[in-house]
Amino acid sequence: MRDEPAEVAGEMVVETPEAEPTGGRARLVRMVDRLVTGTIEAAAAALLVAEAALLGCSTIARYLFDHPLAWSDELASLLFLWLSVLGAAIALRRGEHMRLTTFLRNLPARRRIWLESTAMLLVAGLLLALLAPAYEHLRTLSDGTTPVLQISEGYRGAAMLAGVVLMLLIALQNLLRIATWRQIGVLLVLAAAAIAVLEGLAPVLQDMGNASLLLFFGVFVVAAIVIGMPIAFAFLLGTVAYIAFATTLPPSIVPDRMDAGMSNLILLAVPLFVLLGALIEMTGLARAMIDFLVSLIGHRRGGLQYVLLGAMYLVSGISGAKAADMAAVAPALFPEMIKRGDRPGNLISLLSASAVMSETIPPSIVLITVGSVTGVSIAALFTGGLLPAFVGMLAVAVVVFVQSRGEDVSQAQRFSWAQRGRLFLIAIPGLGLPIVIRTAVVEGVATATEVSAIGILYAIVVGLLLYRRFDWRRLYPILVESAALTGAILLVIGAATAMAWALTQSGFSVQLAHLLAAVPGGTVGFLLVSALAFIVLGSFLEGVPAIVLFGPLLFPVAEHLGVNPVHYAMIAVFAMGFGLFTPPFGVGFYLACAIGRVSPDVAVRSVWPHLLALFAALLLIVLVPWLSTGFL
Repeated sequence: MRDEPAEVAGEMVVETPEAEPTGGRARLVRMVDRLVTGTIEAAAAALLVAEAALLGCSTIARYLFDHPLAWSDELASLLFLWLSVLGAAIALRRGEHMRLTTFLRNLPARRRIWLESTAMLLVAGLLLALLAPAYEHLRTLSDGTTPVLQISEGYRGAAMLAGVVLMLLIALQNLLRIATWRQIGVLLVLAAAAIAVLEGLAPVLQDMGNASLLLFFGVFVVAAIVIGMPIAFAFLLGTVAYIAFATTLPPSIVPDRMDAGMSNLILLAVPLFVLLGALIEMTGLARAMIDFLVSLIGHRRGGLQYVLLGAMYLVSGISGAKAADMAAVAPALFPEMIKRGDRPGNLISLLSASAVMSETIPPSIVLITVGSVTGVSIAALFTGGLLPAFVGMLAVAVVVFVQSRGEDVSQAQRFSWAQRGRLFLIAIPGLGLPIVIRTAVVEGVATATEVSAIGILYAIVVGLLLYRRFDWRRLYPILVESAALTGAILLVIGAATAMAWALTQSGFSVQLAHLLAAVPGGTVGFLLVSALAFIVLGSFLEGVPAIVLFGPLLFPVAEHLGVNPVHYAMIAVFAMGFGLFTPPFGVGFYLACAIGRVSPDVAVRSVWPHLLALFAALLLIVLVPWLSTGFL
């Protein structure tokens, strides 16, 4: 692989693809690429537009005309599943699936190519193994029809099968791009030998019971993640191998559980909020809010750092995605902050810290996922998330105050009250959008999914009519990028759902619940251990897969101990955000470095004061439940 800067993709840092080879292999790769990629991207963009239009029409019909479209949820769920699998294929083609690159980053190029090739061969082999189960899943669903539309459920099964086929083609294409024929041959021999060994040991593994979980979900999954295999495929690798060699369960269970995990209508808010985050940047909503905040306090010591914190607090309430939040705020502020003498490493530290403190701000995608997999009210989560984020912001602000006491602001621009008033009027549409989103969900006017469609319409109207900033040339790339990020997120959720099901069927969840219930210190001890566990999980897995895997296991334990589920959700989400942006394993930290164009080696020396403040805020959130439940 090339030693070039990492690219930003979703919530993770990924490597740029290897340069394409020359000769006959290059012609084959380019032919497949042209045939597959362009068609998939166009279809995914069209599906995203259709989803936004369908939900917008459904919301208008329900609340303005009191005539709900009974068929809209069924159609939206079907389109959403197709959007997810096509987006996952696009993300695989672009190298944008969530994965851990910490262990690969500093390896010699030759060794890294071998590991990258191994990871991609495992992806291709896994998808090949899923072909027959996906086809069986299609056959099973084809016998039923949907309750309202009365169309075949086979269309859902076809989506899963199409996703497997497309990703298999792309995985093979990627493998040809990064590996030589010799490397592929060696890896195929090793893979065949490993499968033969597992086949021979299958009776022994089946007799081991839950002890085999350590091999498949410990060794296999962790090793796959370490060598750079995308997290979703690493989860699937462990699950498929466990079912194939350690149980007598039918393999068609895997696509069935993935379908169930990816089809939850609550998750339909994910692509729409991702799209909304891109639109607020393109239409100038985010810039207007930042300009107004700069006019108020930008001329004071640490003023721009406070502006960054405030802007992240506001923007997080619109886009729901950390990548979109940081990409909207950092480029607008970093150049001026550097002119004032701020060190690049300190700016990355502040950006990472602001992303952590805003993890619980609605409509966070992680909060939506929590509601989806645990049954906790989305409205309650949205209400409870504001104050923990504010506590985190105050903790980071204390660090800013201490660090900026010697800042030279003599050359900083000062704004008159008339200028501030003008900037405030310009910023009103942007400042009002987070309020509209939260109020609509909390008051029950619209669901989290419906309000995201309203937000998209709002951003388009404001961009066209008020700010007159709507670059139609950027719209198609934004749609494709939003679809790819959606696919990357939803494939993780689907894979984690299948993995969680396997863990639950094995009895592991019951054992884990008993173990955690016996933690010394009672409820407080359980909460502290949970916070530390979620920090570790956030470092390796990122919030969405960690919640899907462990939310259904741990939330019932918390409820049994008398912990309010909203309070527990805030601890989990804040702690995972802390882990996500904590080096050396927190991949969100490398995402912030990529957005700010600062080397991680430079930034890592500056992160600890902000992280210490956030850890203190986390302890406060753990020990004071009112911070999460006081406004419920």
